[in-house]
Amino acid sequence: MSNLSGQVAVVTGANQGIGKGIAKVLAKAGCRLAICARNAEKLTTAAAELRRDGAEVLAMPTDVSKEVEVVAFFAAIDKQFGQVDVLVNNAGAFDGGPLDELTMEAWNNVIGACLTGSFLCSREAFKRMKPKRRGRILNIGSISAQRPREGGVPYAAAKFGTWGLTQAAAIDGRDFGITVSCLHPGNIAVERRANSGLKSDDEPMMSIEIIANAALAMLSVPPDVNFLEAIVLPRNQDYLGRG
Repeated sequence: MSNLSGQVAVVTGANQGIGKGIAKVLAKAGCRLAICARNAEKLTTAAAELRRDGAEVLAMPTDVSKEVEVVAFFAAIDKQFGQVDVLVNNAGAFDGGPLDELTMEAWNNVIGACLTGSFLCSREAFKRMKPKRRGRILNIGSISAQRPREGGVPYAAAKFGTWGLTQAAAIDGRDFGITVSCLHPGNIAVERRANSGLKSDDEPMMSIEIIANAALAMLSVPPDVNFLEAIVLPRNQDYLGRG
């Protein structure tokens, strides 16, 4: 397995949930971290926790759906670290409902956070990885990228797009030492699911630590290997045959 110690890892949506969990395991692996999220208060708290664990952290409030903010974030990474070795595109949003009742605001929020953000951050990472002919990008997808739920049009479209982005970017990157892969989580016991009252949140859940360690495994394979895709979900969660 590759040694990640000293590498600069960028994690989006790292103020809570899966992103924060991945940032923690990368910190323990010795990475220097650049993290972003829209919620500045939660981001500050997450950065403080990571620093207490001994990590060097750049934290910058960023809406990854906005090009100017992503460009500014990566410029700040250049200034503090001078390199980007790993990118985890985790930032996202969830909204849904009956197709005929969906608003453009809901659609744009989900597509912007999940898909446009992954494109913009990947583009900026490529610019920095390509000259050095090395780098690794991990996109956080979803099992909804393969088997959508009822009432989940924006999220399914975004995550299907994330899987397509992964494959196309992997082709663009392979001659330059850049590997791009995708991790599809099933149900994770993230903060928003606590006491939500939603039927789907009564389904079997995994801990954040499980998916974070799966991400670490995908990021730690040798640089000439691409762990292209992984699906990790609770054994008892409806997936095969769900609809």
